[in-house]
Amino acid sequence: MTCCGTPCRCGSRPGFTQCLWKGIIEDLFDDLLRFLYEKADEKFDFSKGFEFLDKELEDLFPQKDREKVRYVDKLVKVYHREKGEQWMLFHIEVQGYNDPEFLERMFTYYYRIRDKYQRKVTAWAFFTDSNKNFHPNQYEDTFLGTSIKYQFNTLKVLDQDEGELKNSSNPFSAVIHTVLLALKRKQVDEGELLNLKLELARNLINKGFKKQKIRALMNFLRFYVRLNLDKSVIFEKQLETITGKSYPMGIEELILEQERKAGEKRGEKRGEKRGEIKGELKGKTEVILASYDDGLKIPQIARITNLPEKAVVKILKDHGKME
Repeated sequence: MTCCGTPCRCGSRPGFTQCLWKGIIEDLFDDLLRFLYEKADEKFDFSKGFEFLDKELEDLFPQKDREKVRYVDKLVKVYHREKGEQWMLFHIEVQGYNDPEFLERMFTYYYRIRDKYQRKVTAWAFFTDSNKNFHPNQYEDTFLGTSIKYQFNTLKVLDQDEGELKNSSNPFSAVIHTVLLALKRKQVDEGELLNLKLELARNLINKGFKKQKIRALMNFLRFYVRLNLDKSVIFEKQLETITGKSYPMGIEELILEQERKAGEKRGEKRGEKRGEIKGELKGKTEVILASYDDGLKIPQIARITNLPEKAVVKILKDHGKME
């Protein structure tokens, strides 16, 4: 998971929100499949687990400027039961804005994945934006009598039934419900948003999900649906009352853990000390930019990244965040 881009104050912001999406997809991938497919346990062999091919996907579709990437993409190796047990590839993209390059990118992902692995590929696009009319589901191209049409699966969060999500026993429903709540930010005041967020938290805790899934879902809810500072303090206090404990980790610990995991992945990919150091520095730069835009102060960012405050300020100035 990596933090990149420039955060904003809504559920569709890039940067930290990308971290949240990538993390929740990995933590709840079995529930995601059950959410998308009826009788998923008959279609897929959950006992074989899943393999997340982030490094392989990055190699197939490299981005020269990862800091400007505003979407989330995941490639997952999944075993299915059709015609005997075998594995296929599951491509997911979380799209939160109207991107003119989206359709061609989805097609490019498909043919590159299919060409490299020679395996069946299925793709899903999750639309988390607030535009009711934005719901593309196919790429078409025609030239001099030659044509191609690539159609993929889609899930428009705005079209989901809130009542069904609330009553669902599938943990991934809580993810979609959280995104719906974030989309309400412009429609309600902070007080009402706080109450809705607390209601969702209570509902989540009462579902009886496994502890590690509640932990993942609670972090997703806490940081995806952003409140102002005063209301955030109230939410944390109320949450502590509901659960009887501080639950489950602060924003600094969460960002630090994500930065650590990202550094490990970059280090594995490079395989050399020089590459590891460079990758770690890039990871810290991404965290610094995202954290600063998310409202953290220089001393907090320095503590998170284990860098001197002067170094943090220099990076912010180099990237035009400070004068």
